[in-house]
Amino acid sequence: MSESPAPETATLLLVDDEPANLDSLERIFAREGYRTLRAESGSAALDLLRGEPVDVVLTDLMMPGLSGQELLKGVRAVAPEAEVVLMTAYGTVEAAVAAMKDGAYDFLTKPLKRHAVLKSVAQALEKRRLLRENKQLRARLAGSASPIVGQSPPLRATLDVIRQAAPSSATVLLLGESGTGKELFARALHEHSGRAQGPFVPINCAAIPETILESELFGYERGAFTGATQRKEGRIERAQGGTLFLDEVGELSPAVQVKLLRFLQEGEIERLGGAAVVKVDCRVVAATNRDLGAQVKEGRFREDLFYRLNVIQVVLPPLRDRVEDVPLLADHFVARYAAKNAKPVRALTPAALEALEAYSWPGNVRELENAIERAVVLSQGTELDVDALPQAVQNAARAGPRPAIPAALEGRTLTIPLGTPMEEIELRVIRETLRHTKGDKNLAAQLLGIAARTIYRKLPKES
Repeated sequence: MSESPAPETATLLLVDDEPANLDSLERIFAREGYRTLRAESGSAALDLLRGEPVDVVLTDLMMPGLSGQELLKGVRAVAPEAEVVLMTAYGTVEAAVAAMKDGAYDFLTKPLKRHAVLKSVAQALEKRRLLRENKQLRARLAGSASPIVGQSPPLRATLDVIRQAAPSSATVLLLGESGTGKELFARALHEHSGRAQGPFVPINCAAIPETILESELFGYERGAFTGATQRKEGRIERAQGGTLFLDEVGELSPAVQVKLLRFLQEGEIERLGGAAVVKVDCRVVAATNRDLGAQVKEGRFREDLFYRLNVIQVVLPPLRDRVEDVPLLADHFVARYAAKNAKPVRALTPAALEALEAYSWPGNVRELENAIERAVVLSQGTELDVDALPQAVQNAARAGPRPAIPAALEGRTLTIPLGTPMEEIELRVIRETLRHTKGDKNLAAQLLGIAARTIYRKLPKES
């Protein structure tokens, strides 16, 4: 009788430098209906993880080259949603604690017992299922908004600021290039705040004609102008108890800037054509891709309003600084538009992913989404290859990958004495790059133009 019925889509990656151990594990899991992949080294496992979706990684701890502990850290970077179970014949409390701190789900000692192995994997899969359901629930609660997808250090740093700022009532100013997803971050601020049960009311100040924008924001009374046949609440009033999101706030006219400043100072408005003062309690999140500081100096934006909006400033990273997130975003958009258009597409080929990573994405996430949607709609098979992508992306792929260097790292230099052995030069360059990326091996590999596994191989003893 099966001890742990396997979900239909569950895939296990078995990693051990002893083929006999892999054979034994494969037989155990085959009888339970799991799909298994196998690798005889940590580096081979990382290669498989880059091309195959895996639910649980079951790996030996003591292996030559990349150890199980180091592989665990690699899994966290390459496939962060996969659970990891470590196996060892040299189990110690210290090793177990270290593995758990690094994110392992479980720790098993050899010789392995069939029941214990199946139980551990089943529980790891259950944890993964619950996390997925929780994530889906949060997405549903967010209404029609897409989740913020990514694991890169710049994105994680931005989300940390969002989480810290969300519980407060302070006004937030989001700065970022067009297409970076400013409304998604504004919604995240709203959803993590005490106003999450209230309305989230967005308005794009650049998309509404100047003559209409004032009435859209502040509302109007009957007879305020031709066609105003009845009273209408503005967006500010509709945001009562919730959050007002002012996108492209740099486009506001001087007259609207004055009225908005009064609202931010006093918490009250007057509808067009009316004399009654209306109290409104809502949080304001503003966003722009313009340099408001420069506009203040040029006299095109009120300085006092700028300071009222700029209480907490959050700079959104462009996609070229989030190269690690491109495959995650691409997979997310493939799944979304394949379902929306009833297409059989399931994934992108490795060559297509490399092309996406090589392109600089001046239009950011919005441009990537449009590229994937077009490719999915015009697709015929189950995979998207390079030729399905826009010509600009194909051209970037032919030109070769270009590391995206964050501004904080530009201009860094390293002096190496003449006569230093080449092996020592490589180690020093890698270590210095890791120092500036704060240990982020994926970002360091991108900057150096090498595979992340090369860093793991060159520094096998370093975390």
